[in-house]
Amino acid sequence: MTLSIPDYIRAIEPYKPGKPLEELERECGIHDSVKLASNENPLGPSPKAIEAIREHLAKLHRYPDGGGFALTAKLAEKIGVSANTIVLGNGSDDVIGMLSRALLCPGDDALMPQPSFLMYAITVRSVGALPLFVPLNDALAVDLEAMLGRVTARTRLVFLCNPNNPTGTVVSTKALEAFLRDLPPAITVVLDEAYIEFVRDPACAMGLKFLDCGRPVVTLRTFSKTYGLAGLRVGYGIMPPELAAILHRIRQPFNASSLAQAGAAAALDDEAFLQRTIRLVHTGLDYLFEQLDRLGVRYFPTQSNFFLIDVQTDADVVFEQMLTQGVIVRSMRSYGYPHYIRINVGLPAENERFVTALGRVLKLT
Repeated sequence: MTLSIPDYIRAIEPYKPGKPLEELERECGIHDSVKLASNENPLGPSPKAIEAIREHLAKLHRYPDGGGFALTAKLAEKIGVSANTIVLGNGSDDVIGMLSRALLCPGDDALMPQPSFLMYAITVRSVGALPLFVPLNDALAVDLEAMLGRVTARTRLVFLCNPNNPTGTVVSTKALEAFLRDLPPAITVVLDEAYIEFVRDPACAMGLKFLDCGRPVVTLRTFSKTYGLAGLRVGYGIMPPELAAILHRIRQPFNASSLAQAGAAAALDDEAFLQRTIRLVHTGLDYLFEQLDRLGVRYFPTQSNFFLIDVQTDADVVFEQMLTQGVIVRSMRSYGYPHYIRINVGLPAENERFVTALGRVLKLT
């Protein structure tokens, strides 16, 4: 078969998600494994979200609300913004794609840290634009000064993951204010706050503060992490109404399913579950840091529910050896860190299994 595919599409390296838990267990001949590789909520979804989803199962023959009216209204009330600033997505990845299609033309460029969320570069390349990668600094944090130095006449977008994935570091309010002052005013800045609820650092920048700053600043958020609804794929962007109106022109009319909208709206009502999740993560991080200190293993502090560990050997090998112990972690080789693994906080018993397994694999116990 002969296909006429643009070179910029052929050049894209596809996103490689981790294998499903069941498939890994089958391949490795293990069971009752612990998955700490995908930054998921170990508690699962809110019981209120599950109940709301059940109530909507009998209505699957109906199209979802194409405008997401109820969920948008609830979000607007909860976070204190106007409904016309919100754009729903099939996960926040969907909103990233809309922004790239709306704001980039072939030959334009978009700035992004490296490493960071892999979908930024994929969506930029998918419209024929060029991703410009700016390495993190020595503290594994986003280097805003270096990013300013890479701005060109063709720069239209800047992506900032805050906290950054996979490093868990954050951009401060003070640093972001200075960055925005020096950045050309027509460039749209996208603050991806997929993990913002886990942040403990009061200096961390919050995108909503910049919604009315007079320049295009977009805040992305998701229900996949703190709210435990990763399987439903529902996220959203908050942005100036003028930009939101543009995105609604190209948004798929039913991009948030009826189950996703129902589950997300119910999850917003379950503040107790949200706080339970945050406490679990913070307690788990403190435990894991303490245990890694005991083992003498180097790790990197985080403002998220995940963090990096320097295993001082081939991370792919450690990944494979941890699998034999029934613990699934993420090798960071594809992110440019061949000696680092990334894990997310699990339930207390899962965290204990991880510490035991890592000690055996690294021959520290």
